[in-house]
Amino acid sequence: MSRPPKTRRLDLKTTEICERIAAPIIADLGYELVDVEFVKENGQWVLTFFIDKPGGVDIDDCERVSRAVEPVLDERDPIEPFYYLSVSSPGIDRPLKKQRDYEKRMGAEVSVKLYAPQDKKKEFTGILQSADESTFTLKLLNGEEKVFQKKDAALVRPVIKF
Repeated sequence: MSRPPKTRRLDLKTTEICERIAAPIIADLGYELVDVEFVKENGQWVLTFFIDKPGGVDIDDCERVSRAVEPVLDERDPIEPFYYLSVSSPGIDRPLKKQRDYEKRMGAEVSVKLYAPQDKKKEFTGILQSADESTFTLKLLNGEEKVFQKKDAALVRPVIKF
């Protein structure tokens, strides 16, 4: 039996296509879709939806979302190679990637790792003061305010103290 041709738009990445399909389903179940990854792990493709809700996510939440999303993905068939579906919690130290992540962490201590050094350093820690679509500002531990381009940051993550 032959497969019907794919109808996905060529200008969208696999993660964007899957996010568009799954986000409404996940929202209807009462969860926030935080991020989507499609990566090769140990020679196998893995599609992971990271979900959250007030109070956190447990294994039952992940199973519930997986059971709701999987049949829709199977029907729509947006991914060419064989892959495994995974649903996970993003964790308390999840990286700040989207504008809403920065907004949620405003006033919190974050660490920044840059692709290239600035002021002869690649790592900074400070209090997140502001953020827009392209930049964010930290009040560094020495009291100085520093503006970073989001595109220059390899990783921005909350500092978790126990």
